[in-house]
Amino acid sequence: MKPDFDTIIDRHGTNSVKYDFARERGKPQGVLPMWVADMDFPAPAEVLADMQETVAHGIFGYSEPKEPYYRAVSAWFADCFGYTVAPREIVKSPGLVYGLAQAVRAFTGPGDAVMVQTPVYYPFYNIIRDNGRELVTNELVYRDGGYSIDFEDFERKIVARRVKLFLLCSPHNPVGRVWTRRELERMSEICQRHGVTVVSDEIHCDFVWSGHTHTCFGLIDENSVIATAPSKTFNLAGLQVSNIFVRNEALREQLRTEIHRSGYSQLNTLGIVACQSAYTQGGPWLATLKGYLEENIRLVREFLADKLPRVKLVEPQAMYLLWLDFSEYGLPQSELDRRVTEEAKLWLNSGTMFGAGGEGFQRINIACPRTVLTEALERLGKEFA
Repeated sequence: MKPDFDTIIDRHGTNSVKYDFARERGKPQGVLPMWVADMDFPAPAEVLADMQETVAHGIFGYSEPKEPYYRAVSAWFADCFGYTVAPREIVKSPGLVYGLAQAVRAFTGPGDAVMVQTPVYYPFYNIIRDNGRELVTNELVYRDGGYSIDFEDFERKIVARRVKLFLLCSPHNPVGRVWTRRELERMSEICQRHGVTVVSDEIHCDFVWSGHTHTCFGLIDENSVIATAPSKTFNLAGLQVSNIFVRNEALREQLRTEIHRSGYSQLNTLGIVACQSAYTQGGPWLATLKGYLEENIRLVREFLADKLPRVKLVEPQAMYLLWLDFSEYGLPQSELDRRVTEEAKLWLNSGTMFGAGGEGFQRINIACPRTVLTEALERLGKEFA
């Protein structure tokens, strides 16, 4: 049966961070949430059926993935991206951010420098600073409506600040860039030359849009660490399951040791089931979903061009999170945020949440039924026309 992405499912009262915590997070009543990166769509029917079978069994004891789980993960990345990972090279984690934090602890010491490319996914800042590491930023260049890398600044800061670890966001959140193979190769060349370990967050790799191709960084550098999860792809974030690929045996043991030090052991039982099921059976569902989301992106593009030409869509090469440039209004970020939240009654992500280069921007999640997206756009149009 064809997936239904048009039906609105009421998520209120489900302990949803997206829908049930507006007051706790200082947002007004009636705000339409279009912020955090989960989708308003049910997971694939096949995944739900496998989970329901597990629930019906009724026992939720300690669980570990077995060979079919690892085979499903490996086959997905081999088929989709040409990257083959052996079961022994997969380090399981209860979440991608948790895995990134453990990588920071495993591959650097207190006071060591860790580089990110800003504006970037905001938990990157927390896992660096909260672990007592030095944050180094390589700000992306925003020009003519798109983003590029300042490679001179990238290498200069690696040398000057003695950077030990680089957290790569690929595809990049929030700016929606899909890095070309040449860009990845150049970053890799610089990092290898200066002994920098690369940890690549590739959680959005399954949402790359027409005309672009995701290149797994593991194909560029076998000594890198590739952080993945089925959570964004199949809307499984609450099931706490992630897979970190580490080919280099020494790095792999360092990461596993750090995870064990944290007291972590088994994955969520339903997360194991859902991950294996999604990677085994979820391909057709995902293909249909991507077509729906590309139509949502087209709706945003045409609405802004027609109704709000001063709001510029940074053309997304990937992700269902769109980066909107409001800078033509000349508003301080605090006033822009206030008007979006208090007047338009929309809960978006403020651009400054993502650090340097985020001023004047908002991030909007378009993974929702088209009627909901239309309502959000009309609210923006009423306030900013």
